[in-house]
Amino acid sequence: MAYHFETVKLDKGMYSESGRSFTKVLEKCDPSEQYKGTPLEHLDAFQRQLKRFDIKVKGMDSDVVSKFFATWESAVLFPEYVARAVRQGMEESNILPLMTAAETRVDGMDYRSIASVPGAEDKGLKMVAEGAVIPETSIRAQENLVKLHKRGRMLVASYEAIQHQRLDLFSVTLRQIGAYINRMHAADAIDVLVNGDGNNNAAQVYTVGTAPISGAAGTLSYDALVDFWSQFDPYTMNTILVGDAAAKLLKLDEMQDAMAGLTFQGTGKMITPMGATMLRSSAVPSNTIIGLDKHYALEMVKGSDVLVEYDKLIDRQLERAAITSISGFAKIFQDASKVLQIGSAG
Repeated sequence: MAYHFETVKLDKGMYSESGRSFTKVLEKCDPSEQYKGTPLEHLDAFQRQLKRFDIKVKGMDSDVVSKFFATWESAVLFPEYVARAVRQGMEESNILPLMTAAETRVDGMDYRSIASVPGAEDKGLKMVAEGAVIPETSIRAQENLVKLHKRGRMLVASYEAIQHQRLDLFSVTLRQIGAYINRMHAADAIDVLVNGDGNNNAAQVYTVGTAPISGAAGTLSYDALVDFWSQFDPYTMNTILVGDAAAKLLKLDEMQDAMAGLTFQGTGKMITPMGATMLRSSAVPSNTIIGLDKHYALEMVKGSDVLVEYDKLIDRQLERAAITSISGFAKIFQDASKVLQIGSAG
């Protein structure tokens, strides 16, 4: 039985169609819908092209890099293979979905978000009498633009050095690039949570030992953590970001209870006594805990997915091939994220 994917014409221009990724262009040429009920229904358009040219990218029997360059058309697939491996690395141990309430895609490097800043009266629950004015919630555009940042790595390797390398192992290196890019985006997100997005919306900072947080500076106690948690009303502190403060949190006596211990020891997921998910990142300042309501605190703004210099990769000019991703972050509700500084003893 002949399939349409075997006759699709591939060329590098498929990477430059405005508003469409290479895979979307392929899907337009070779829709997956027409493979329902066939042995190929579990493959997308790119994976069908790998099958067409008999390129195996996984497992101990994976092909070498040079297999992509056996023909001109198969070489066109190489940049998409690189991008997919990098995206896989970005998705591994990705904490951003656990921090962001919404994701917005834009064209360009600047973005104007919206905000609603409720006052004390707006947060109250008031009875609306018959014929009375219904309380209002004002939504406005932010005064300053949110800047997006290009994060990436340069792939530096000669074709001669990698042409005989197995794709399965080469993918590991590409996934590491993806993981590095994602850590940079996470650092951007943490910076916005703490310092704001340029619209005078930095997080409120509390210090252990200074009212309303009990305890002594330099020492984290369960009482101090509860005091911090209580500052979030009407929001809920359901996520905690920590760096080196993770050890202090895990050593609290309350973290030794059966449920918390079983969760951490059995799954590696760190749950605090008040039910908040704890995420660890080296981008969190020392002796600092960031609390947030993940449903209301942060918006992720994507300017692009993974971008690769497809011309260089297709032409085997890997010596200086950039791999990048563009993202930024905007605060949604300022009070939905707060900072607790443990401080230094003495």
